[in-house]
Amino acid sequence: MTAPFGIGFIGAGMISDQYLTNLTQFPDVRVVIIGDLDTERAAAQAEKYGVAESGDPDAVLAHPEVDLVLNLTIPQAHVPVSLAAIAAGKHVWSEKPIGVSREEAKAMLAAADAAGVRVGIAPDTVLGPGLQTARRAIARGDIGVPLAAQTAMQYIGPDIFHPNPDFLFARGAGPLIDMGPYYATALVHLFGPVDAVAAVGLRGRESRTVQVGPRTGEEFPVEVPTLVQAIARFESGQQSQSVFSFDSPLARTGVVEITGTEGTLIIPDPNTFGGDVQITRAPSIDRMGDGPQYETLAPVGIESGRGLGVLDMARAIRGGTAHIATGEIGYHVFDTLTAIEESVASGQFVTVESTVGEIPFVPEDRDPFAATL
Repeated sequence: MTAPFGIGFIGAGMISDQYLTNLTQFPDVRVVIIGDLDTERAAAQAEKYGVAESGDPDAVLAHPEVDLVLNLTIPQAHVPVSLAAIAAGKHVWSEKPIGVSREEAKAMLAAADAAGVRVGIAPDTVLGPGLQTARRAIARGDIGVPLAAQTAMQYIGPDIFHPNPDFLFARGAGPLIDMGPYYATALVHLFGPVDAVAAVGLRGRESRTVQVGPRTGEEFPVEVPTLVQAIARFESGQQSQSVFSFDSPLARTGVVEITGTEGTLIIPDPNTFGGDVQITRAPSIDRMGDGPQYETLAPVGIESGRGLGVLDMARAIRGGTAHIATGEIGYHVFDTLTAIEESVASGQFVTVESTVGEIPFVPEDRDPFAATL
């Protein structure tokens, strides 16, 4: 047995609660320190979750017991913070997106390769029982030959609940880049890499208003499309159509449906780790008027939450194996979403230049709560 893998947080905002809840329970990792530009916020999170140390980001980078930096900063800071961690000899897990431009994301991955450290990119929801059960169903042929996917993520927007929503309407965010990674990553795990995309989009409003917290009533500009409708063609031949919207009074989120020659697979919200996976098939001639019938599949794996990708990286690094949610997948997803943005602007199909290899399954018996290191 060796010491648990040391984790240092940079960023102690809203999303840190979800990571801290799980990473303080997984026995193979230990949260060593929490850092933030707002050191009081970092100290409050450290006290809340029983983490011994807190400070600013430099304190995290300099800490000798930190093996991996968990980068929970805003999108514009993802690459600069990841590069600083790489320069300090640390592995990196970054929240999505990997960056705000292809060029900076590529440079960061190249720096990690040169330094001999690893990069992992959210989302890690694809490692949970929901998506893994669905992947196995498709691999078994439960819906015949998969043909196409439909996804939907639409609601009125995060300004209704977030006290500082500006960054979610700025470059590097919007419904496409902020929420799109959950849906695009799920589809890449299910179908493989994307070949080309086409899309239309618009901004429902030129400005928004903060609706909760101390800044209530403050207006801020909308920099990116807040309604995007996209189609994609995958290298393996499948197709998908997706809607991403912060402009819909009617909320429809978490919709992922995979249609095959023998049935349709309904997958849980890709922003979650579990949930029912269901199959519906064409009714027989004598039951045409009965409506769809659903079969719920037995889930495969143990449900946990955010931080599962960090745990997978820690175990893989210690074991000398490959982790699953790699920087290369994160880059391909970002490349795909950026191509969708470019299609919105140009009105043309856009080829996705990057690709990824076959993505492994999470072993059925993997238990995040059992010590293995």
